[in-house]
Amino acid sequence: MEEPNWSEVNEEELWKFVGWHLAHKGIQSVLVGGAVVAIYSRGAYRSGDLDLVEPLLSKASEIKTTMESIGFSKVNRHYVHPKCQHLYIEFVSAPVSIGDDYKIVPDEKEFQGKILKILSPTDCIKDRLASFLHFKARECLDQALLVAKSQNFDLEKVKEWCLNESSSGKEVFEEFVNLYKK
Repeated sequence: MEEPNWSEVNEEELWKFVGWHLAHKGIQSVLVGGAVVAIYSRGAYRSGDLDLVEPLLSKASEIKTTMESIGFSKVNRHYVHPKCQHLYIEFVSAPVSIGDDYKIVPDEKEFQGKILKILSPTDCIKDRLASFLHFKARECLDQALLVAKSQNFDLEKVKEWCLNESSSGKEVFEEFVNLYKK
């Protein structure tokens, strides 16, 4: 697989490059977090990092070997590439979850003969709303709206998740819907 243009690589290109190499070694990770927003918003949002959920059975040594084979080195908890100054990779522990919901089924995308996994647009919206709901991170509401306005998603599933997640979920959902419909 051809290396990306490191000085200009975006979140989607880096995810595909790293994800392909991981999948080639039998490591199935799932892209979550802000990089998913960057991909679904077609670059309207830039995350600065990629959060990959590692498999349930840790493959930390295989991940390290694979990442080093494509030029990354581990610095603290991040993997960095010397030619890529604007994005880094972080592996987070399994399972994939959104708030109290652990029944997440990621979307699968085929890329050059490998299956790469990413949160669905609906789950990406729920993930961003979780940060708004639990941490009052207003920027995450804005990110949820960016995804909602650029992707097809299941509004009913977002509503159901919000109502089940917290006693203030109803207010969060109503604010999201009001801004989405503007």
